[in-house]
Amino acid sequence: MSAKYKYNTYGFGVDPFQCKNHFFVVVPRKATELVQIYERYGWTNGKRQILGDSDVLRLELSRQKWNLVSSDLTTEFNIDLKQQYLKIGKFIIGGTPVERLLGKEMMVLLWGIEHIGDMELSIISTAIRNWKGLMQEERWWLYTMTNAATGHMHDTRGWRTALRCILCEI
Repeated sequence: MSAKYKYNTYGFGVDPFQCKNHFFVVVPRKATELVQIYERYGWTNGKRQILGDSDVLRLELSRQKWNLVSSDLTTEFNIDLKQQYLKIGKFIIGGTPVERLLGKEMMVLLWGIEHIGDMELSIISTAIRNWKGLMQEERWWLYTMTNAATGHMHDTRGWRTALRCILCEI
């Protein structure tokens, strides 16, 4: 561990010795394949993580949509990590672990844009702006409410629709 940082973390702030629960973003090599976001409750020994039966697939997103939001997610997460004196992260091809609370914030944005059609991709910039306008605690609350009611992979109504309205309306 470097003296510069509080803890030795992986990806975006994941310290498996403090909390094993985290999100895991799988960005495939092929641009035609979907980006997958898992919620994980364990940590595979070592830096390279292996997905297992207990990992929950929360979302699949087109690479095109992912590319429109990933740099803003990176910027927001790294601002938070720097304030906590933690090592900054970046999303990589393969898998990137994301600290539990940051993952909740990420899911709010991703659930809000998941059903935007290819003809409406310009709306994503509005969603990002509105998401950035929310305080962290508001994002966490929105995640908790949405996950409790419609947090499974193929849930598309209720709170998921509400997130799209909240984030994508001007």
